Amino acid sequence: MTHRTGRHFLHIPGPSPVPERVLRAMDRQVIDHRGPDFGVLGREVLEGCRTIFRTKGPVVIYPGSGTGAWEAAIVNTLSSGDRVLMFETGHFATLWRQMAARWGIEVEFVPGDWRHGVDPALVEAKLAEDRSHSFKAVMVVHNETSTGVTSRIPAIRKAIDAAGHPALLLVDTISSLGSVDVRHDEWGVDVTVSGSQKGLMLPPGLGFTAISEKARAAGKSNNLPRSYWDWEEMLKPNANGYFPYTPATNLLYGLREAVAILLEEGLDNVFARHQRLAAATRAAVEAWGLEVLCLNPDEHSPVLTAVMMPDGKGADAFRALVLEKFDMSLGAGLSKLADKIFRIGHLGETNDLTLMGALSGVEMGLAAAGVPHRPGGVLAAMASLRSGLDG
Repeated sequence: MTHRTGRHFLHIPGPSPVPERVLRAMDRQVIDHRGPDFGVLGREVLEGCRTIFRTKGPVVIYPGSGTGAWEAAIVNTLSSGDRVLMFETGHFATLWRQMAARWGIEVEFVPGDWRHGVDPALVEAKLAEDRSHSFKAVMVVHNETSTGVTSRIPAIRKAIDAAGHPALLLVDTISSLGSVDVRHDEWGVDVTVSGSQKGLMLPPGLGFTAISEKARAAGKSNNLPRSYWDWEEMLKPNANGYFPYTPATNLLYGLREAVAILLEEGLDNVFARHQRLAAATRAAVEAWGLEVLCLNPDEHSPVLTAVMMPDGKGADAFRALVLEKFDMSLGAGLSKLADKIFRIGHLGETNDLTLMGALSGVEMGLAAAGVPHRPGGVLAAMASLRSGLDG
C-alpha cells in the first residue's frame, strides 16, 4: 500500500468532512434515552433544528437517512392513487419520483435536461391547467446534488399561489440545509426534507422533516400505512425531548454541537461563505476553459460545482488519478452523467485555504491526466476570493 502523509481531501458533495468539535462532542458514553439528561439533550436539538430550518413548527428527527425522510414526507401526506407534480432536475429528483411511484402515487414527471432547475412559470402553467385540483403535491429537489443546480423555491411558491392551487409543497433540502438559505416558514413549504451528512457536518445517520400545519392536516385523512415514519407518534414524546424508539444518541450530541457552530458563525455568514467559495470554484473552471454543467447563473449551487469533461467522457479515470496521486476524492457523475462530469464539493467546514488546496489538486490532476485545459484556474480562484474579501 502507498504510504500517504497529511490528511485526505474529501471534496465530494457529501458526506462532508466532520469538524473536530463535532467528533469530540460525539466521543462520549451513551446515556439512558429515557432519563432526565436525555430529555434536556432532546429539547435542545429539536429547538436548534427549528432555528436552522427557520420554522416555528415541528421538526422530526429520524435515525435514518435522507431517503428515509423522503419516505416520511410521502407516507404522512399522500394516499395511493394521488397525483403529484415533479420535475426531472437530476438523479435525485428521479429517485424520489421512483419512490413515490412505489407507493402507488401517480407522478407527472416533467422532463428536464439536468442543466436547469425547476421553471416556476411551468409550475404555474401546469397548476393553472389543473382546474379540478387533482395534483395533491408539488415535489421539488432544492439543490440537485447530481448536477450542481439549485431550484428557486420562493419563486415556485409564488407560482403555486398565483395559480390558486391548494397542492402541498414538498422540498428536498438534503444537500442544501446548513449551506444554502432555507426558510421553511417564510417560503411556505409544507414538508422540508433533509439529512445530517451535508451542510450539518455530521456523519450519515439522521433524517429530518420540518412540517407545516397543512401537512399535518393532510396526514389525518391520507391512507398510506406508516409506523416507523409516523409524524404523530414522534411528536408526542418529542414534546418533552424524547423519542418513541431508541434514537441515535451520539449523533444527537454531534447535532447539538453542529448547530452551535453554525449559529456562532451566523447563518447569513455561513451562506455568504458558501457563495464566495462557489464563485471562486466557477472562476477556476472558466479559467481552465472547462464548462460548468449548470447553465443558469441564478441557479448555480453554493454547495458543489459540476464540471463537464471536454471530450464528454473520461471523468472517472481523471477522478481515479486525482485520488491516487493527490489523495483527494471528487464526486462522480451519476446516472445520465456517469463518466461525463466530476463534482467539486465546497460545503460544510470548508474555507478559503481548503478550497485552494482542492482546486490545486484538480489543476495538477488535469495536467497529469492530459485533459485539455488552460492553466491558471487556481490563480483565478485566488483573485475571486480576494475580491470577495475586499467587498
